[in-house]
Amino acid sequence: MKIAIISDTHSLLRDEVMEKIRDCDIILHGCDIASKETVEAFEKLAQKKGRRLDLMLCDLGDFASVRDFVRHVKERYGRVDILVNNAGFISLNRQETKEGLERQFGINHIGHFLLTTELLDMMEKGARIVNVASGAHKAGRIHFDDINLKHGYNVVKAYSQSKLANVLFTKELARRLSDKGITVNCCHPGAVATNMGVDRDTGFGRTITGILKPFFLTPEEGARTAVFLAVDGSVKDISGEYFYKCKPANSSKRSKDTELARKLFELSENIVSK
Repeated sequence: MKIAIISDTHSLLRDEVMEKIRDCDIILHGCDIASKETVEAFEKLAQKKGRRLDLMLCDLGDFASVRDFVRHVKERYGRVDILVNNAGFISLNRQETKEGLERQFGINHIGHFLLTTELLDMMEKGARIVNVASGAHKAGRIHFDDINLKHGYNVVKAYSQSKLANVLFTKELARRLSDKGITVNCCHPGAVATNMGVDRDTGFGRTITGILKPFFLTPEEGARTAVFLAVDGSVKDISGEYFYKCKPANSSKRSKDTELARKLFELSENIVSK
């Protein structure tokens, strides 16, 4: 039985990914594992017999929490075959992670960077890493002179930077793992009607999501490409690519800049080593 790790304990997209990735033991992680929504979703999925489900705490905005999660995984499991980095955060207002990083960059990129690199020694030839990015990366720039956006913050600037970072990380990690037989790909799930961006205390964003829902993909449709990259045999030897609707797609010119990808990777290493 393969071992799959899936992030994000509150997204409907997560539910679809977990539902469709069959014949795998699944480790689900997130920062709100005790919430009613998460527990109910987990119990529903646990009714399916023949596979092991594990629900574990991992706050991607807290380096210590990420490292604790990895330690627990290593204590319970011998390997990881599939890693789906699906968690996403978006906020109108500038927020910071525990380490003082701008929260969208800190969770959407750095948290996943730390998690992925800490798990690499559990991955062998044939393992797959899937990063859920976004078409928003095309508007993004990596602001090396102000990576935490302390000056001139806005939600589009922050979110697009984090999503460009996802694509650049995918390409650079794929290059570094090219001789290991571990594939790394990313995807744009489309505009998906999930709860990401909805403030669970105030409900902010729910009205907008409701109005636009007729134009969104369903969570099932949005999850299809991530699942395809995680399990389909036709992509087992493809790495470093950006997919949309289960097909390779054009990412931005900036996302293909190998020097930019290397520079971001080295910055990320420096950030998580502090």
